[in-house]
Amino acid sequence: MTNDTTATANRPPVPHPRNRLLDVLVGRWRSQGRTVTTPAVRIEGFDDYEWMAGGFFLVHRVDVRMDDQRVEVIEMIGPYDPAGGTFPMRSFDNHGAFVTMQATVGDDGVWTFTGETERATLVIAEDGASMAARWERTDDGSTWHHWMDMTFTKTTASPS
Repeated sequence: MTNDTTATANRPPVPHPRNRLLDVLVGRWRSQGRTVTTPAVRIEGFDDYEWMAGGFFLVHRVDVRMDDQRVEVIEMIGPYDPAGGTFPMRSFDNHGAFVTMQATVGDDGVWTFTGETERATLVIAEDGASMAARWERTDDGSTWHHWMDMTFTKTTASPS
């Protein structure tokens, strides 16, 4: 016979229920866009989102071309932080960059990703088949400048 403390200690941890808000991103997305700089840089490729076993972290892989340069990113999103009401994000790219951001989602379903030098607003279509993002950058931490616009079209769903 086990007591309640032993039974609780033997149960695997369970992610916060708000982690499931990230389900809307799961799948393979065709990525297209361009910077608003002069000259504009064309961006094309794919973004893949899938749950890591356990449901705490959403793994995001990016494989795009920015003009002729290949950019690969792996990012971990989560787990949901109830104290801050955010999803921590940590990304690493093939050029040696490491970025930490925080994601939030409003009651309207609009996602905001914010880091020290860049931020984005992501709007997901009601049918879940497409998304649009506007990215901004800052050099001084207070003045934000439009950087790029992206669209995403879901090509397949990933297992969750």
